[in-house]
Amino acid sequence: MRTPTSVGVFRIHSGLDYHANAMDMSRTDSIHMDPEEFRKHGHAMIDFIAEYLGREPKRPVRSEVEPGFVRSRLPEHPPEAGEPFESVMKDVREIIMPGITHWQSPDFFAYFPANNSEPSILGELLSAGLGVQGMLWSTSPACTELETHVLDWLVRMKGLPERYLSSGSGGGVIQDTASSATLCALIAARERTDSFESGSSGVNQADSSMITYCSSQAHSSVEKAVRIAGLGTDNLRIIDVDGDYAMDVEHLKRVIKDDIDAGRRPCMVVAVSGTTSSNAFDPIDRIATLCREHGIWLHVDAAMSGTAMLCPEHRHLFDGVEHADSYCFNPHKWMFTNFDCNCFWVADRSDLVKSLSILPEYLRNSATESGRVIDYRDWQIPLGRRFRALKLWFVIRHYGVNGLQELVRGHIDLTAEFARWIEEDDRFQLAAPAPLNLVCFRHVEGDEFNERLLEKLNHEGEMYLSHTRLDDRYTLRMSIGQSRVERSNVERAWSNIRRVASDPGDT
Repeated sequence: MRTPTSVGVFRIHSGLDYHANAMDMSRTDSIHMDPEEFRKHGHAMIDFIAEYLGREPKRPVRSEVEPGFVRSRLPEHPPEAGEPFESVMKDVREIIMPGITHWQSPDFFAYFPANNSEPSILGELLSAGLGVQGMLWSTSPACTELETHVLDWLVRMKGLPERYLSSGSGGGVIQDTASSATLCALIAARERTDSFESGSSGVNQADSSMITYCSSQAHSSVEKAVRIAGLGTDNLRIIDVDGDYAMDVEHLKRVIKDDIDAGRRPCMVVAVSGTTSSNAFDPIDRIATLCREHGIWLHVDAAMSGTAMLCPEHRHLFDGVEHADSYCFNPHKWMFTNFDCNCFWVADRSDLVKSLSILPEYLRNSATESGRVIDYRDWQIPLGRRFRALKLWFVIRHYGVNGLQELVRGHIDLTAEFARWIEEDDRFQLAAPAPLNLVCFRHVEGDEFNERLLEKLNHEGEMYLSHTRLDDRYTLRMSIGQSRVERSNVERAWSNIRRVASDPGDT
């Protein structure tokens, strides 16, 4: 064991104290990047990122490199000796950047946004610099307590039910993505279903009689979750949708009844607020009534669209969420917080913690034993976790609630305007309602024409769109939610769409 006299104290410019064994440091000084080098290259990296975010959008928006481009330009073997940082950055510019699709471009309208912001990037930088592994409260109290506090902030910012607050039986946690949140919700639902019906713990049981329900428009992560949780794809019920692509509750009711009559056990319903294909909203209130009647766990997946709850005038889309057992949304999609950051709440944390908690001797500590702290290792699949709350905290403090609302409302207004332009042009038609920041549309000439139209638009590189199929018809998707998107970007996109529609070329 080291004695106090064997420890040296090193103070760097930031004012933070670092302790290290002097003998060890003398052997590694020539290998590690020293503080002055780090400061120099760190400044250069910030300049690089600032220039990337602030310059005219890169063209093409979508990377056009061929498969194997990057690997063909990398050496077969790693360097035996360290290389100058300038050499690394040279390869970043010449090899990496050509293979980057510019998700932060204001002309990126594909998929859903994965937007970021300067305060979020700085929060991520601080998280990396601190290097916290926040598996337990005791491994860094600030990591846990800031996360708990910020998740409580968001409950109030979004008008979520108070039972999601950490001061009661519920609480929130930051997962990596909505896929992990769905899996955790299902594991907790499996635990509760088995305990409720058998009076014993359902931990580690994979019961083939437990059934999960979602609509045909739900995210593929639901199917992955039932596989991983051991329930099996055969026990996933796909529910029909109505004319607006929202879950058909009458069909759900019939399927649940059939399962109960057959001796199977309904476990969880996943309601989606803002489906991936069309931004449809399942009727949570009606689904919640059905779930309460049969004791079924209700999980609400609002991965992208949940950000809209920051604006009170859009909360009606989420009516019924107050009855959900769990709810999640992704600030890394539309709340200017860089990937990855999913906020996941449960109304009663006991089932989640019971189903995921394993406490080996090497993790035992007095704070955990006291029962006065949250150990977020028990709220997620992996043991380790990063200090993700920092970037979310930085974003909320930089923009404030009013600033976030202003940006979100601006995107929704631009989307409504683009949808009107589609409706006013006889060559195009809306393929689905556009309640928030996604417009699904198609040219009247049919699938082959629309496919050529999309491919030519993306190949030209001035913008980037993606597609889906609705009613088995090829449909273009225009998602407006990038941090720096302005009306001029949407106008230019519409101009390009109309121009290319006049001559989409051959397939």
